[in-house]
Amino acid sequence: MAAALACSLPCPPSPSLVNRLPDGFSHLAVGRCARRTKVASVGRQRVLPATCLFHGPCDSGDIRIFVVSDLHTDYGENMEWVKRLPTVWHKGDVLIVAGDVAETISNFELTMLQLKKRFGSIFYVPGNHDLWCRREGGKFTDSLEKLSELLETCNELGVQTAPKSMGSVGIIPLFSWYHKSFDREKDITSVQIPSLEMACKDFHACRWPSQLSSDDVALAHFFDTMNEKNHELIQEMQKNCSQLITFSHFVPRQDLCPEKRMLFYPNLPKIIGSDFLEARIRSIHGENKNRSGCHIFGHTHFCWDAVHDGIRYVQAPLAYPKERKRRMNGGEDWLPFCIYHKGLTDRLSPSYWSDYYSINKRDPDNTDLAPWVSRFYRMSNNSKPHHDDRSNLHGRSKTSTSDDDGR
Repeated sequence: MAAALACSLPCPPSPSLVNRLPDGFSHLAVGRCARRTKVASVGRQRVLPATCLFHGPCDSGDIRIFVVSDLHTDYGENMEWVKRLPTVWHKGDVLIVAGDVAETISNFELTMLQLKKRFGSIFYVPGNHDLWCRREGGKFTDSLEKLSELLETCNELGVQTAPKSMGSVGIIPLFSWYHKSFDREKDITSVQIPSLEMACKDFHACRWPSQLSSDDVALAHFFDTMNEKNHELIQEMQKNCSQLITFSHFVPRQDLCPEKRMLFYPNLPKIIGSDFLEARIRSIHGENKNRSGCHIFGHTHFCWDAVHDGIRYVQAPLAYPKERKRRMNGGEDWLPFCIYHKGLTDRLSPSYWSDYYSINKRDPDNTDLAPWVSRFYRMSNNSKPHHDDRSNLHGRSKTSTSDDDGR
């Protein structure tokens, strides 16, 4: 896109209007420089989502399916949010949890016990934080051993990690991991960007067998093959279910994330998604052209609701406490999000970036940094950051070098 056209793009809203990047990139989407900017094409969303209509008992007896991702209950505020969920409203409802529940097994189990007291059925897939080993006191040899323990804990608690039909709706968890080659858009080369190993805590907090390298597609392929054991069960659902809802933790399409020039960490797309995942989603939802497909995901902490090639993609993250304070409608009041009640429900409301791209064409070949990103890197280059400043550049949580972050 020409520079003149790029200048016509709206700047991001203030932090109260936009979700911040997740998993340690909490301030990399917009920053202090953006707080004085105005939004040209997407207005402030003043109304809570239609899902608020479903925050109460279901008198009709019809199945309701709620979704949430990125609970991160190692944060005390997030665990308290879980405990404040009503204990009577959702007894007959289904909850889909799209990964990143907690970093430790103990907090994971406590979270799931709390959710089991509130919902009739719970479905779950693991996220990257769930497989971190750094705070487990050497209990696990590697992240695969921790994964096995997580799945066994789910089995003991009655949390579903395999496909299952709920009435006429088939719910299908999809295991996944990211790979760098998922990113096919032009890189930003005009500024010096921290390496993935510096910016992403996964490279240090997860441990993998030597044959599963994080430098290629080995991990992503390994996790995808875990779904093969459910092939026949999924085929039965394709024949017998009127609606299929798949879900994963990671991102299946790069256009479900803002363009690189919009991000304070432009290399983010290299650590968020999987081509194997999108191919599997297509193989599932593509079997019945007359049935609307829906896929739930997490990981990036952006609220998102968009339709691509006939499939609706939704992210409804709780995210970190500081992120909720900065985003429109927070998260405490409208989450979990009701995705299904007598059919798929109305579109998710507080989703700035997917609304933005419903109006503005994506232009991944444009590498002209958005003004707020360019200003940030200019300030960074003009200063000599000490240790804490470098942590701020890399983001919070898994991108930080501080042990207090990434919980």
